[in-house]
Amino acid sequence: MNVGIVVNHLRTERVGYTSTMLAHQLHLAGHHIFYIDVSDLGYRPDGEMYAHAVHLRKDNKTIKDMEAYLTAMQSDEAARSVITARDLDVLLLRNDPSGEGRDRSWAKIAGINFGQFAIASGCLVLNDPYTLANAQNKLYFQHFPEEVRPNTLITRSAADIRAFFMENNQEIILKPIQGSGGHGVFMLNKNNTGNMNQIIESLLEEGYIIAQEFLPEAAKGDIRMMVMNGKPMVIDGKYAAFKRVSKAGDIRNNLSAGGQFEKAVITDHMLYLAELVAPKLIKDGMFLVGLDIAGDKLMEINVFSPGGINVSNTLNKVNYALPVIASLEEKVRQKKLYGNTFDNAFYATIG
Repeated sequence: MNVGIVVNHLRTERVGYTSTMLAHQLHLAGHHIFYIDVSDLGYRPDGEMYAHAVHLRKDNKTIKDMEAYLTAMQSDEAARSVITARDLDVLLLRNDPSGEGRDRSWAKIAGINFGQFAIASGCLVLNDPYTLANAQNKLYFQHFPEEVRPNTLITRSAADIRAFFMENNQEIILKPIQGSGGHGVFMLNKNNTGNMNQIIESLLEEGYIIAQEFLPEAAKGDIRMMVMNGKPMVIDGKYAAFKRVSKAGDIRNNLSAGGQFEKAVITDHMLYLAELVAPKLIKDGMFLVGLDIAGDKLMEINVFSPGGINVSNTLNKVNYALPVIASLEEKVRQKKLYGNTFDNAFYATIG
């Protein structure tokens, strides 16, 4: 397969990233990888999506070490070519819109927009960019069954937030409607109400505010579970999942916020939550997502560049990239058999 991987910046990719691990494992499996910075996507006058892509030269041998592989891709010695969507079998949208600053606001939706053009040229694009367009902020989460979600208020009214605070035992979480990695997440309780106005005003500068009931279990850590084709990833009874624990004095468990990870114990209820959200994930063409679970609720569903497979590999000593690659290969096979019979979202979650 020829596989394009769209990232924010190739130069800032790291060995510990899931995108890097998947690219390297695809390389080891004999597939051809084309890294594409989101700024290097384009649209030609003939209606074709194109990109300035980075890839290994044809005379490169298989690079077995992942760090050496990424170094080769980031090197000035790497090959650079102009490719079109028709040159690719699969385009993986692994750029994270929340990782872009205000000076690159255009980059937040570029992968989505050009991914849609790629579909028109017959390329399989994952996750489905038409649904990703509706999932650019945390409002997407509210379209899943109420049973899986914490009690939530979304508003720009400070008065409504204060009322919600009282209704939820004076203990809530506030966060912006955009963002990831624990950015802008605050906990309010009866001991720190003096900061409430300041926190609300700060978050209002970014738009709507999400207020959620506080899940006490989250203080003990949350679970990131990887889901592929609507089903939890599992090999030999070991789920692609891990527990994230916050550092002392911080409510955020995100690894980017200093959280630590350890092996996760997956319960029947966690699998039940995954089962409840599966129909919509499948319908929406969400090939690979990360579920964040605390207690008996989901806190978030991560659909943009979800990470965690690499961490799960390390903890469980299992290579979860293998079923991902097998699934991609099957999707491409089915698409070649059926062509345009089905839409991109359908192919995204079969196999």
